[in-house]
Amino acid sequence: MKLHELSPAVGSVDERKRKGRGIGSGNGKTAGKGHKGQKARSGGGVRIGFEGGQMPLQRRLPKRGFTNARFRTVYANVCLRDLEAAFDAGATVDVDALKAAGLVKKTYDGVKLLGDGELTKKLDCKLQAYSASAKEKVEAAGGKAEVVAL
Repeated sequence: MKLHELSPAVGSVDERKRKGRGIGSGNGKTAGKGHKGQKARSGGGVRIGFEGGQMPLQRRLPKRGFTNARFRTVYANVCLRDLEAAFDAGATVDVDALKAAGLVKKTYDGVKLLGDGELTKKLDCKLQAYSASAKEKVEAAGGKAEVVAL
């Protein structure tokens, strides 16, 4: 078999719709946009939340409360069961080790260990946060749960 002989499995690839390519295609002339009007034009349509000039809902309702969204702490979460599968006994678990093992892609504001699953190995964990059950299980297995800054 050669590279030029490769092709996808039969039925796995659909041909793309070529709009506006003649009346016989079934999608010619107006290309599925109907006749005239704002939505038929190039770049036409209205923005999200637009109500035809009526005062939109998001401006009619009063602003209330406080949100801490810009300042909240976001953690990349890892479960104990993942550590059990990915690390050998006596290993040091830190952000770099988790990235190398493929358990974490983005670290955000740090990594938090969650207590989902069981841990039978002694692990030395150096992460930014732990749930209470995770810390308890790591220490019960003979390991250390140390909080370190990112």
